[in-house]
Amino acid sequence: MVYKNVLLIDDDVDDAEIFMEAINVIKKEIVFRSEDNPVIALKNLEISDKLPDLIFLDYNMPLINGKEFLQRMKSKEKLKNIPVILISSPSEEFVSDLLQQKEIMRYICKPNSYSELISILKTVL
Repeated sequence: MVYKNVLLIDDDVDDAEIFMEAINVIKKEIVFRSEDNPVIALKNLEISDKLPDLIFLDYNMPLINGKEFLQRMKSKEKLKNIPVILISSPSEEFVSDLLQQKEIMRYICKPNSYSELISILKTVL
């Protein structure tokens, strides 16, 4: 699938900037936006007329974590079919359950370097 509208939900603003740079290096035609507050991100998704084609979701966030965000998102008819890639480092058992239930399409560990991020994004986008 071709993703043209990508959303990153991550409370780390520096990570979001690096992510945006990496996406621009790979595919400049992708519309990228990020949200650092998962509660606001969910509200914005609920009212948006233009939903993302793909969401990258950090697991470790304040207010609500990635699991809770995912549960809330998937309970909304309008949002439940948006593909989600979980990024972070939760337990393998948790990730395995989400993958088996098709709650997420993929899991990636947060990369340790910019070049690793580029490599990962090339396989996804």
